[in-house]
Amino acid sequence: MKLPIFLLGLLLSAISLSAQDPAVAKLEKDIPVLMNEAIIPGLAAALIKDGKLVWTGSYGLSNSSTGKPVTAATVFEAASLSKVVAAYGVLKLVDEGRLNLDQPLTKYLGNNYEVEDERVRLITARMVLSHSGGYPNWRPEGGKLTILFQPGERFRYSGEGFVMLSKVAELITGTEFNTYIKKAVFEPLGMTSSSFNWEPPFDSLLVYRHDWLGKPSRRWEGHGVNAAASLRTTIGDYSKFLIALMDGKGLKPATWQAMFSPQVKVNDSSQVSWGLGVGLENTPTGKYAWHWGDQGDSKCYFTADLEKKNAILYFTNSYNGLSISDEMLKDAIGGQHPAVNWLAYTKFDPAAPALLTDIEKRGAAVALRTYNEKGKGLTEAHINMIGYLLLRQKKVDDAIAVLELNAADFPRSGNVWDSLAEAWMEKGNSALAIEYYQKSLTLDPQNNNAVVQLKKLQGK
Repeated sequence: MKLPIFLLGLLLSAISLSAQDPAVAKLEKDIPVLMNEAIIPGLAAALIKDGKLVWTGSYGLSNSSTGKPVTAATVFEAASLSKVVAAYGVLKLVDEGRLNLDQPLTKYLGNNYEVEDERVRLITARMVLSHSGGYPNWRPEGGKLTILFQPGERFRYSGEGFVMLSKVAELITGTEFNTYIKKAVFEPLGMTSSSFNWEPPFDSLLVYRHDWLGKPSRRWEGHGVNAAASLRTTIGDYSKFLIALMDGKGLKPATWQAMFSPQVKVNDSSQVSWGLGVGLENTPTGKYAWHWGDQGDSKCYFTADLEKKNAILYFTNSYNGLSISDEMLKDAIGGQHPAVNWLAYTKFDPAAPALLTDIEKRGAAVALRTYNEKGKGLTEAHINMIGYLLLRQKKVDDAIAVLELNAADFPRSGNVWDSLAEAWMEKGNSALAIEYYQKSLTLDPQNNNAVVQLKKLQGK
């Protein structure tokens, strides 16, 4: 078959590029294997070298039930990679003298942001951008936003802080946040397929999320802007942003320097910290900026070498998308990346779906007996996933059996007891649900979900 000239040119270009850059050859060889092993339906990736986009790849399916392929035009959820774009836009307001990083945000809002804690008056843009404002990630469903510790005291990841900051940006600019970001970020950088709000083209271009078994779960079609999480974009668009970020394009040098300077350590390690809106790694192999995105059945990641201006970026439409981050980094830019260990995402284990299949066929009692006889081996996270999937299937008794096994194997995990409490609440046993939520809260005093559920159960 004779190829059209433009297709032949693209093919020759890809072959030539692969031959020139070993990293491209590794990615092209390994990505399909990694996707198959981890049951990742769709993925788009980009490699940046010396501040230039040298390669993008589109793999697999946008929707595994329809067979629609991923292409360069496919729109993915940026999830928490949204925060980096939001931070960049906010820092432009700092450069313009319209926002002071260290001025309490309540001074701009003129109120306490409906937070019943006077410490809200201490929270600044710097604290929000470095996740040290004291907020939880999200307020409890139906509950009020609280402050968990003295603002500025330590690191705790929070999407709520970015939402608050976006409200400040709207007051400063006099416009809705997505409109401001479009003017300040998307248009200058040529990001023509990106938005924090739902856009009509997304009807046909946005991927569907997929669970850890590769089955479509849903597509996030929500309207409204969330500065922490609602960006939808393409691999090409976000690559443009990442290149601009590494170059410092659009920011004053001092502001760019502050963005990539450690503001707070995430733990006792000196290698992983947070700058202004972006994670940082300081290792013997280099200084890196990084961020991850996780919206359940949709995950993504980037790491950028700030000195060499090399970066890897990838989006997936899968629950398992971050299980391959270590391999993607090794292929693309190498080096040491302690952030991967800090995030602690579990490697995909084919034994997990095998156990679920056995439970569905033979029931939990028989399948778990066999699992125990074989010496177990699955992680807390894998067993928890199986329990929740059974709950979704309304197989409550099987779910309880699985989650009770998890509680027996990992008795010091607050999350395990929280999940078991939820299963017993689904079963209608309020007494056990209360007991296990209280146990979860004892092990993890910052478990806001347990607090909310206990109020509901004890109120009954």
